[in-house]
Amino acid sequence: MYFAALLARTEDGWEASDTELDDVETLADLADLAREAATDDEPVLACIEQEGAWFGVVRIEGEDDPRVFVSDAAAAMRSSYGEILLSDELLGREPEDLEALDQLVDLDGTEDGEPDSKDSSDGGEQAGGSDTTPPGPIGDAKLLADLGMDDKALVSLAPEDALSEIADALGCTDVLEAVR
Repeated sequence: MYFAALLARTEDGWEASDTELDDVETLADLADLAREAATDDEPVLACIEQEGAWFGVVRIEGEDDPRVFVSDAAAAMRSSYGEILLSDELLGREPEDLEALDQLVDLDGTEDGEPDSKDSSDGGEQAGGSDTTPPGPIGDAKLLADLGMDDKALVSLAPEDALSEIADALGCTDVLEAVR
């Protein structure tokens, strides 16, 4: 079971809205959705949790790149919503598009579709697959520091209590619980 909400800071405090992620396929889509909820260039937090397994927070401010924190990258990678947050850059690997392009222009004599001797057809995962996803927290643990939650506190949160603890630190427990 998943829960996703947007927390948008306004001059009067925080506003929360339950959000549907069915049409969100990429981190850019999520950032666009969050920007629609923003007031001026105030921060918006997209909060996602999978019951007891992992949570993620994405901070969007104006047109800045999204800042992402995921509590357990390996658990999130097994989730369609988690995969939205786990960009190649965040995972420290080359984007798949670049890997595919490198394979197309490989200058080792296999450009004409000849199988490369290092390719395997045993069904194993390619480089960059989920077998390279590190377990545990990943991303910008300081993304909430100026809002009342330091990086050590964020990293130590248990997935089942995380969003409530974050809302407590931000002072918006009531608005988050209202959309739960």
